[in-house]
Amino acid sequence: MDEGATVMAEDDSNPHRPVRTFVRRAGRVTERQRRALDALWPRFGIVLPDIVPSGFWDSSFSVPGPLTLEIGFGMGASLVEMARAEPGRRFVGTEVHPPGVGALLADIERHGLANLRVLDRDVLEILEVAFEPGELDRVQIFFPDPWHKKRHHKRRMIQGLFVERLATRVATGGELLLATDWAPYAEWMLEVMEAAPAWENVHGSGRFAPDPGVRAPTRFEARGLRRGHEIFDLRYRRV
Repeated sequence: MDEGATVMAEDDSNPHRPVRTFVRRAGRVTERQRRALDALWPRFGIVLPDIVPSGFWDSSFSVPGPLTLEIGFGMGASLVEMARAEPGRRFVGTEVHPPGVGALLADIERHGLANLRVLDRDVLEILEVAFEPGELDRVQIFFPDPWHKKRHHKRRMIQGLFVERLATRVATGGELLLATDWAPYAEWMLEVMEAAPAWENVHGSGRFAPDPGVRAPTRFEARGLRRGHEIFDLRYRRV
């Protein structure tokens, strides 16, 4: 998840107590980003009603297509490239880091993207109210915070309870795409996903994806490569 990305997870040992998977960074909002937040949010941002009606997402886009959710898009550059590459697919990106939201809004306007919309809410706060069962065709979580220290592992987003809840919103045959540049987290992800009965490894049990597939490169990924990190992709199908 590119820098600043924000999501809450739940502690499997206490499913009623949310555990933050991020450190909130204030970040400097540029003038371009501020203008986008002020002027473009009404056009491309999504404000969820207290009760989300059936068909909400069909009415939120002017184009049809399968629905993809990206959790924590950072500054949004890779999400924009994916939306440009797949104009027949609708994308919803979640992020609460204001510079990233502003940057994505500006890029949506610059490229005239009718198939990309933005949420500025934490995904676990909205997952079960914003999306109907089986409504999502794909979920993307790229480079989430690995929380290196063992005592912080409970803050990692990819946990058994979370991927179970996520599965309820993904259609049979839909996909979950993951990526990380931290090898211990890659093994953690693999272990969690292989134990999740609702998900099947597209490339075979216990295997990482051989390539990024549809994922566009991210700035965070480029930084990891400069540091000599290996990139790990995982691809799972809802069964």
